[in-house]
Amino acid sequence: MNSYIERVIGKVNAKYPYQPEFCQTVEEVLSSLDTVVERHPEYEKVDLLGRMVEPERMFSFRVVWQDDKGFAHTQNGYRCQFNGAIGPYKGGLRFQKNVNPSVMKFLAFEQTFKNSLTGLSMGGGKGGADFDPTGKSDDEIMRFCQSFIQALYRYIGPDTDVPAGDMGVGGREIGYMFGEYRRLKGNFENGTFTGKGFSYGGSLIRPEATGYGSVYYLENVLKHDGEQLAGKTIACAGFGNVTWGICKKATELGAKVVTLSGPDGYVYDPDGVNTPEKIDYLVEMRNSGRNKVQDYADKFGAEFHAGEKPWGVKADIIMPSAMQNDVHMDSAEKIVANKVRYYIEVANMPTTNDALRYLMEQPDMIVAPSKAVNAGGVATSGLEMSQNSERLFWTADEVDRQLHRIMDTIYENSVQAAERNGLGYNLVAGANIAGFERVADAMMAQGLF
Repeated sequence: MNSYIERVIGKVNAKYPYQPEFCQTVEEVLSSLDTVVERHPEYEKVDLLGRMVEPERMFSFRVVWQDDKGFAHTQNGYRCQFNGAIGPYKGGLRFQKNVNPSVMKFLAFEQTFKNSLTGLSMGGGKGGADFDPTGKSDDEIMRFCQSFIQALYRYIGPDTDVPAGDMGVGGREIGYMFGEYRRLKGNFENGTFTGKGFSYGGSLIRPEATGYGSVYYLENVLKHDGEQLAGKTIACAGFGNVTWGICKKATELGAKVVTLSGPDGYVYDPDGVNTPEKIDYLVEMRNSGRNKVQDYADKFGAEFHAGEKPWGVKADIIMPSAMQNDVHMDSAEKIVANKVRYYIEVANMPTTNDALRYLMEQPDMIVAPSKAVNAGGVATSGLEMSQNSERLFWTADEVDRQLHRIMDTIYENSVQAAERNGLGYNLVAGANIAGFERVADAMMAQGLF
């Protein structure tokens, strides 16, 4: 590995040993950049990598809210505005009890390169709070969202920072936050948030977009391999918007998703989550607030495996689509033992570094990285920003066409970046390089900052 890259990784590990997720993603990205950095010795002179691995700004704040019984609760809120070299900061808000500075920084760092891959003018950011919406009433969630925005509203805006949804934050939460933002600002800056309801500036197919985009990316991988999606089985995780979108698009194209998962375990449905009733039930499960995937098994008679992950299930394609570090070495070994050909990351950093390296070493496996595969969500958010700024309305078909084009371009740019750097068909390195190069060019052009 290039000595400059090694030193930057070493400094991050030494400075932030208590932020494992952030250290993990810095190492994964920078370790792909050997050939690029060798061609550009000027990067070291201006410490480009050292600047790139530190957020431009990050802040935390107290969020106090009142439950339905009148008791007050205090949570920690965060916003990490990591890199704005190519556009306003852009990235989701996550409400989950495990949210902490390490998770925020890793997500914002990944978001920087993901947004770069889309070709749109969006920098990287991420935020959220250690608030668990599970079991909370609508009124409790509204009060929390209002308090959260009271702390955040001064630092966001259409040309500054544009939040969206993420885990624990959907259309309901975005609506509450936008309403409070509008009250505080006194004007209708609907371009400040994406993932909004259609009635006040949201884009059609935004909830499905990450899942749809991941399937479009997968189609490119299969085409390269002389295969097609129809007839394939897919093992997914989670049952939220992303997995729901995968189920919808995969079913439309003739494949079937056979696993779902939740905090309580996983479901195996050999017939597939491939009927309108089954796919619509995922929305009902998500909106129930119970956060239990067993509900699907109980309703449709599928197998339920309590406390387990679905990575030992034999399927043609594995698509981890729930959360970070969901696939460890033991799961990776099961996937390899099942002779899986396609490992397509969908969630942000769903695979630990050692497991990812192990999977990439398998000669008969193709691995695709999340920052490329799941970019369809933020790409559609970027399209929503365009519609808002120009007061336009695009049909679902038009948004879907543009999404499909962007995902095809991300795939092609990743392939070309890897080949250009002598790395062959390495989709992981290719995505890292393609995302990095655009941000690096912008930073070099803008001087020391």
